[in-house]
Amino acid sequence: MLAGFEQPTQGQIVLDGQDLSHVPPYQRPINMMFQSYALFPHMTVEQNIAFGLKQDKLPANEIKSRVAEMLTLVHMQEFAKRKPHQLSGGQRQRVALARSLAKRPKLLLLDEPMGALDKKLRDRMQLEVVDILERVGATCVMVTHDQEEAMTMAGRIAIMNRGKFVQIGEPEEIYEHPNSRFSAEFIGSVNVFEGVLKERLDDALVIDSPGLRHPLKVDSDASVVDGVPVFVALRPEKVMLCEQVPEDGCNFAVGEVVHIAYLGDLSIYHVKLHSGQMLTAQLQNGHRYRKGMPTWGDEVQLCWDADSCVVLGN
Repeated sequence: MLAGFEQPTQGQIVLDGQDLSHVPPYQRPINMMFQSYALFPHMTVEQNIAFGLKQDKLPANEIKSRVAEMLTLVHMQEFAKRKPHQLSGGQRQRVALARSLAKRPKLLLLDEPMGALDKKLRDRMQLEVVDILERVGATCVMVTHDQEEAMTMAGRIAIMNRGKFVQIGEPEEIYEHPNSRFSAEFIGSVNVFEGVLKERLDDALVIDSPGLRHPLKVDSDASVVDGVPVFVALRPEKVMLCEQVPEDGCNFAVGEVVHIAYLGDLSIYHVKLHSGQMLTAQLQNGHRYRKGMPTWGDEVQLCWDADSCVVLGN
């Protein structure tokens, strides 16, 4: 619908104060960059970048100036005469981005632009693309199934489920304050406890959860109805190992380590609680040698603060 190939059944599509709902695609100030980049194989880099400008019949000197500007922007000046098959994946991506920006669109659409790149190059290009878009001041809408990519590149994220937006917000808001179980589980890893309200304090809720031996304290003023099931989210990195039961009202649970995923900078512990529920804890590997750290089969005590939990909406 943004590009103009589908018509909205209701509402408007407004860009910079202009209603585009019935404007044909070729007249919209919108460009799109595809996952495949769709570069013309018989054209050089500079010819690819100039293609849209020539279609618009811009003066030759204006085309030359904009192509030079785009080549400088994406650091591809020395590759101007090369053809796409002579470029690396990251270089082809920069050319496709330059071609998309050459017409100075008011809105740029990106369709999973990093999908064809390997992880290291993808991580580098995410930051590079964000830097380029900030320098030209372009508004961008990007579709991606990579949650980490969305968190890295976006100023605002919209999570969709079955064709509807379920939450819109900044990356930190989406991650730390999910409004539903779907949002919490879609972005990152999360532990979810189900329970019912036991007690309402001044600034906290006490939840009885069958997955925990002890009531769960949550810093929240959410409207929770007595007797109605409630879900509480807890991110793995908020969970800590504790040597003894905390006395400061901190939440805690006891269980057995059933699996450890060592990822270098951190380790992910999968702990089976006495109730049978699984709890995931993510711990930083701050030292080269992991002496004293729990291993498979060890019984561990886990604790987390009341403000680390989030009550999820239904």
